[in-house]
Amino acid sequence: MIVVTGGAGFVGSNLIAALNLRDRSDVLLVDDLSDTAKIQNINDLTIADYVDKHQFQETVNSSGLPAGVEVVFHQGACSDTMVSDGRYVMEANFEYSKVLLRACADSKVPLIYASSASVYGFEGPFLEAAENEHPLNAYAYSKSLFDRFAFGEGGRPTSQLVGLRYFNVYGPREDHKGRMASVAWHLTRQYFESGSVRLFEGSGGYQAGEQRRDFIHVDDVVKANLFFLDNPSKSGIFNVGTGKAGTFNDVALTVINACREIDGKTRLSLEDALREGLLNYFPMPDALVGKYQSYTEADIRRLNAAGFSNSFFDVEEGVDRYATELYSRLKEGEHR
Repeated sequence: MIVVTGGAGFVGSNLIAALNLRDRSDVLLVDDLSDTAKIQNINDLTIADYVDKHQFQETVNSSGLPAGVEVVFHQGACSDTMVSDGRYVMEANFEYSKVLLRACADSKVPLIYASSASVYGFEGPFLEAAENEHPLNAYAYSKSLFDRFAFGEGGRPTSQLVGLRYFNVYGPREDHKGRMASVAWHLTRQYFESGSVRLFEGSGGYQAGEQRRDFIHVDDVVKANLFFLDNPSKSGIFNVGTGKAGTFNDVALTVINACREIDGKTRLSLEDALREGLLNYFPMPDALVGKYQSYTEADIRRLNAAGFSNSFFDVEEGVDRYATELYSRLKEGEHR
């Protein structure tokens, strides 16, 4: 049996979908479904069982992992970087993860878990080393602290221990995330609703829309997780990004052109989109000032050295594929 915590969430549900494609339906999905919007992520998946995240934590704390567990993919977390309740974030992300780590160690079961590129702070360097970690919020701190705990004196060896530092993930099954969904999701919905999109004005020394992030399609994130499932001798902390930053303007223009193509309109250049008012800029909210990563780019040498050789979607291909799917779905819903 395969355990996927956060299995109704963004990465978790896509991971289960990929496992299903491998004819693996022996999945124990662990999550909190008090947000029923996540049901849309999982109603097409085949699983063996579902357990509420709190019940699972209590069971694991008292009696360990269920018998027959092959691997635990720990994707569950409070991923809202704007949450002000640090106590809640630490309980959900740090304490819960420690419970799973100890149970996996006791049972000699591999633990493959989601860390985050947010641990690196403003501008890196984005290389897997403790001296490069400068968390800007409670979410990032909880991820950084667990990485250090798991691979430091606080942890005990499991048969495999992998922490994957996701960069800016986008793709299907993220509708439930709302304001924490990817920029590609927000821009596509903006275009659907208004026929134009908006980005932040310049920040961190970057001109408007020229802030740069390592945008990675969720399918590529899933491939990284499955690589470690297939290679149980590999352990460590690994960046999961494309290794190449793209600008927010790149994402915005790709979204605009993907939507225009569906509408039977011609593709535009960035200059055309700006001139026609399809792309606009607005001031960064005060709540994000001093807490916003204007640049991220994964150093993926360690991931490649482990043997991961899959090619990643670039921004144009990946965002085009996603925006086309999402915009088509929005238009279908409009006509029902």
